[in-house]
Amino acid sequence: MCGIVGYTGTEAAKDILIDGLKRLEYRGYDSAGVALERAEAASASGCALDIHRRVGKVAGLESELACLDTASTCGIGHTRWATHGRPSVPNAHPHTSCDGRIAIVHNGIIENFAELREELERRGHRFASDTDTEVFAHLIEEAYEGRPADPATGEQAAPGCHDLLAAVREACAHVVGAYGLAAVCADEPGVIAVARKDSPIIIGRGEHGSYVASDVIAVIDATRDVVVLEDGQFARLAPEGITYTDADGAAIEPAVTHIDWDIDMAEKGGYPDFMLKEILEQPRVVRDTLVGRMGPAGELDIDELGLSLEELNLIDRVYVIACGTSYHAGLIAKNLIEGWARIPCEVEAASEFRYRNPIITPSTLVVAVSQSGETADTLAAIRDARIKGAKVFGITNVVGSPVARESDGVIYTKANKEIAVASTKSFIGQVVSLTLLALLLAQVKYRLTVGQVRMLFRELGDTAEQIQWILDTQTDAIHAAAEACCDAHSALFVGRGMGAAIANEGALKLKEISYLHAEAYAAGEMKHGPIALIDPGFPVIAVATKSPVYDKTVSNLKECEARGAKIIVVATEGDEDIREIADHVIYIPAVRDAFSAITATVPLQLLAREVALMRGCDVDQPRNLAKSVTVE
Repeated sequence: MCGIVGYTGTEAAKDILIDGLKRLEYRGYDSAGVALERAEAASASGCALDIHRRVGKVAGLESELACLDTASTCGIGHTRWATHGRPSVPNAHPHTSCDGRIAIVHNGIIENFAELREELERRGHRFASDTDTEVFAHLIEEAYEGRPADPATGEQAAPGCHDLLAAVREACAHVVGAYGLAAVCADEPGVIAVARKDSPIIIGRGEHGSYVASDVIAVIDATRDVVVLEDGQFARLAPEGITYTDADGAAIEPAVTHIDWDIDMAEKGGYPDFMLKEILEQPRVVRDTLVGRMGPAGELDIDELGLSLEELNLIDRVYVIACGTSYHAGLIAKNLIEGWARIPCEVEAASEFRYRNPIITPSTLVVAVSQSGETADTLAAIRDARIKGAKVFGITNVVGSPVARESDGVIYTKANKEIAVASTKSFIGQVVSLTLLALLLAQVKYRLTVGQVRMLFRELGDTAEQIQWILDTQTDAIHAAAEACCDAHSALFVGRGMGAAIANEGALKLKEISYLHAEAYAAGEMKHGPIALIDPGFPVIAVATKSPVYDKTVSNLKECEARGAKIIVVATEGDEDIREIADHVIYIPAVRDAFSAITATVPLQLLAREVALMRGCDVDQPRNLAKSVTVE
């Protein structure tokens, strides 16, 4: 969830840390802080640590540090998404050891923190926060300075190692949970020790020093060549270079990844917010995700698949596991995989999948969908599926992410960096990627001919222009629809068939960024309970495109009209009959029902954004949410 950044070198650390934290703020913005080395002649090492922390966004911390005159060239920073302890200065990172000479920043969660805290307090450690993270600071302190005897257990005192990286390795050995960790120590000026397990860490070496961060976006100005630290790996950063070790302290040489996207991808580019910029980028996402996927003979080409066509042909069950928006992409995939390939497909919340002992055999394909590629629940489900013998295929937006590394094969969604917390262009990339997978399964199962696959692929590519048409022509209709429901207390999204899956995503977007309560139902379920919500003026947002279930959906909407609902409909261009029951109509181009999710989702994204702006909400950073969910 949280963002961490660190730097050691020859430049001013304060400015580098603040710039990095601003770019990482999408990961959390409850509070922020930095630890900076300060020269101190009175100390044996000639160094002390200055800690600066503020509740709220990074801008507040930046203001506080603006007047700070420091020549520090080494430090660590953090922007927080709260898990243990409310947002407050004591709970903000960095956290320190009892003597204040060790400071740490941490992304992740310590599952055995209560037990560890009790042990540490029994041995005399004083805690200043309610967080699980602070345990790490005291564990590292004990490993570095020496562990006192435990009066309750009779455990003898142990000497310290006086080596920061070794102390971090020792501390990690006691922790159960996930961590991306960076630590500094006043007794080792210029050194940053780094550890990783289940939470992302990248490390880079630039012209002016060494860098660590949760995301490459924080360091891309300094270097395009980074190391994606693996679980159980550690690193020691110093101004002169970086060394890497495994959990036993043995030296290792990790692979270097080159980043080829530009920092402009992470800037607003003149748009008022990232969400609008990213919605407008969706036609490009469709094109980029499809480029190079069709071979000259009309066969699909997914060279990252990691599975042979023979292995794919043996697949007799598919699970799509995902969370949030990615889960809704899975609902769409279920319709396509079962409809085209005729393979049973189940969609599961990743957080539940591993706890219900699903039926998995060697002929089961588990498709893990995650925008960040680091979603904790999805990663845990992947590992469980692999243990049970399933083939695992990942769909993610982040090259080299844990989901990509731990899957047999992967499709990258080619959305490039997505900054707004509410996923838009990544969702479209996921749907396009899952559509490709459904087509491939149908092709290898001989459910679709080469000619049919070629035709469907061409129509899939046409959705890029169709999205652009929506963006160019439907702005006024979407704005009017938003005005009609922005003052409501609740809203209902409905649809049938593919429209029901789209309705789920529309409701989530509205909830995420406008804080207006919304629910989604299959339209046929209205009379089984939800219709009791409807009174005059209640907003009902429907996906009623031309499809085999169009007439049924219209009948359900008439039930809402009879009770005074304010009806907003996403309909197919040219459908004038729908205006008889709809208060507001947003049109999308005529498209095959199988591809309607790609186009019909776009006006719902724009509708949610408009409503949020009318309600005075921050569309890029909605409250209580973070872009990357790295805790279970």
